[in-house]
Amino acid sequence: MNNGVLAGKTILELGSMIAAPFATHILQQMGATVIKIEPPAGETTRKLVRGGPSGSYLAFNRGKKSLCLDLQSEQGRTVFNRLVEGCDIIVHNLSPSAARKLGATYKDCAKRNPEIIFCHIKGYGAGPLEEEVASNPIAEAATGVMFSNRVDGRPSRLGPSYHDQFAGCYAVIAVLSALLSNDPAKRNIELGLYETGLHIAARDLLGVQLKSQLLGRPETEPSAEFSIPGYGAYETKDKRWIYLVMLTDDHWRRFCAATDIPPDPALQGLRDRRRARPRVEEMVTRAVAAHNFEALTKKLSSHGIGFTEILSADKVLEAPQAKAADKTSAFDFGDYDFTSPDFPIPPLLRSEGRADAPPLLGQNTSEILKNLGYDDDAVDAMLKAGAAVEANRDKTLWSKPSQTGQLDRRAGD
Repeated sequence: MNNGVLAGKTILELGSMIAAPFATHILQQMGATVIKIEPPAGETTRKLVRGGPSGSYLAFNRGKKSLCLDLQSEQGRTVFNRLVEGCDIIVHNLSPSAARKLGATYKDCAKRNPEIIFCHIKGYGAGPLEEEVASNPIAEAATGVMFSNRVDGRPSRLGPSYHDQFAGCYAVIAVLSALLSNDPAKRNIELGLYETGLHIAARDLLGVQLKSQLLGRPETEPSAEFSIPGYGAYETKDKRWIYLVMLTDDHWRRFCAATDIPPDPALQGLRDRRRARPRVEEMVTRAVAAHNFEALTKKLSSHGIGFTEILSADKVLEAPQAKAADKTSAFDFGDYDFTSPDFPIPPLLRSEGRADAPPLLGQNTSEILKNLGYDDDAVDAMLKAGAAVEANRDKTLWSKPSQTGQLDRRAGD
């Protein structure tokens, strides 16, 4: 049985929201055992939807073990230190000040385990802001993404938390690199959301530099779309939205052939079509609107044109491509059924525990404490003192929707 390429590795996660939990989610899917250490109130994403877990919690904490500790208590810190001594990797996204307060810095942990691989995902890397707190939208705002993404003229965050998730991916790359290296310096990993955002924005930042120099004047705003006619979203006759990709002259010729648009020498080149943008956009809009979606996509596919339907989130996992080749795992949680996409490289995935639900808060507290050598009396004493918390399996996770069926969805999901 394949238990993943990281089988046998134990990871401690001190994570909240998305960046660190997303990193350890990938590592768990690759076979590692992840112990998620949470404060008595639980991490933030446990309470974002009607007082219960959000989509972020459900998606990125599957198969982990939950140990609920008060790390501000002496007993809680003692347990944490014991865990550090026996684990392989630590991933957290605490603020720098919180990490120091809780004894969760690289210096603290390396004293107890010199071989530890330690990954701290921070708001900012080295620089004047390195002690400041930052989140996904702050990184978007500071690195140019939000400036060009506007709703009714107001700069707005993107929907998904891409900066958090990119930071999680970069953290995984760094952890795997440290596992492959004999260099102790590579075991102390610091990664900033801001610096992640800079790297993600590199194409746009260099594009602005290029345009500014070509035009001889400052160019400040990258376009949210490529400035190419026929590239974008169009509505079909049966009111479905399709996204077309027409980057080259060959793409344009294929589209015209597929939709019976007569060849026009005046529109042969990209520069020609850019000069005639309103006319080209009107031609594409009319051609798409003349076809029902299914008929149009058959023609586009037969001519090798890139396209997809623009789907709402409730329809994404119903698509035949999403359902093919075992791309998702189904699990039950809190009397509800869920289906979640898996890490998209199947040969690296564990088989055992792949479809496990996320843990209740403190679900594995007693089990982990006993594995550390605490007897029943010591565990009970810790629970009574509040240094550790065990799961309340009878607690209702979500309050029921109102009569209108609307959920109270807050920022961060």
